[in-house]
Amino acid sequence: MSKRDYYEVLGVERGADAADLKRAFRKLAQQYHPDVNKAPDAESMFKEINEAYQVLSDPQKRAAYDRFGHAATGPGSGGYGDFNAAGFGDLGSIFEEFFSGFAGASTQRSRRNAPRRGADLRVDIKLTFEEAAFGVDREIDVPRMEPCDRCNAGGAEPGTSSERCPTCNGSGEIHRRQQSPLFGTIVTASPCPACGGEGEMIKTPCTKCNGRKQVQVTRKIKVNVPAGVDEGTRIRLAGEGEMGMLGGPPGNLYVVINIEPHPIFVRNEFDIHMELPINFAQAALGDIIEIPTLQNGREELEIPAGTQTGKTFRLRSLGIPRLQRSGRGDLNVTVRVVTPTDLNEEQRELFRKLAGSLGNQLNEPKKGFFERLWGDD
Repeated sequence: MSKRDYYEVLGVERGADAADLKRAFRKLAQQYHPDVNKAPDAESMFKEINEAYQVLSDPQKRAAYDRFGHAATGPGSGGYGDFNAAGFGDLGSIFEEFFSGFAGASTQRSRRNAPRRGADLRVDIKLTFEEAAFGVDREIDVPRMEPCDRCNAGGAEPGTSSERCPTCNGSGEIHRRQQSPLFGTIVTASPCPACGGEGEMIKTPCTKCNGRKQVQVTRKIKVNVPAGVDEGTRIRLAGEGEMGMLGGPPGNLYVVINIEPHPIFVRNEFDIHMELPINFAQAALGDIIEIPTLQNGREELEIPAGTQTGKTFRLRSLGIPRLQRSGRGDLNVTVRVVTPTDLNEEQRELFRKLAGSLGNQLNEPKKGFFERLWGDD
């Protein structure tokens, strides 16, 4: 079976420098190392990667390979296929970094004396339509975990102390040794199961926190809701989340806004919309009607004669204050002409007379329906 080109094996160009070669080798070696990759062809792939790197990382061997190809590495040329071949001293260091990364990460996670940031919290509050529009101050109850003040977040009952974990000897880690056919002994580390990575055992837990080092406390926190907030707006209160441990910073509190629907108004960003029912006479003859506004006021709206249902009137700056900006949205009033359903006899007679005087008369549009549908044919 013919060998693959060494540059192809490492996935590099023929002009690749030493740094490119080493980068490519590290990536492939970690991927195909038999102690990590259990695929049937992983070992043969690793041997091929190893052989290619041994040749191309050595300037003299690389020059010979570039000139004569695999003939320069055949029998009698020194052979480069052995895992422990001379001149490949950095292989051990590469995998020392690779495997020690797991232990290093575990060590970092299990350092019991490292400061820990408090968790973020979320509280949902419900506002009326008007409160969301014009802002409001609210006092909310926030349950959160804080360091236990009885044991000073140590976990042990005052007058007692914690003891070093006998399983990990206080390190918070359990080290395991594995024998690799390629690199000998490899050491990995994981959090100690006996103490949970804390490195200490509490014989007499604190009676207030039961050894958890934290207790739940409900705090009253004032929230200033600015004018113009909308459904789903999040207000961030820095440092009002759960307290940090061992000197770590506290988390944040996020207050999420929910808004009750309004019986009259519907919101669209900073504009508000309402529907105004009017009768036939008001639509035909025109009228001046008082309409409600958000701030419990009244505003006069002039309905011109001949107003059709669906007509919308815009009243400037009577909508929602713009969040963190000046100005307000608009109030949009859409007219709906209501057909009466319970006329008395006098009203029926008046409508009969009106119907007789109008006949089939309609307000003809500028262009008839059929003309608009089929054109001028």
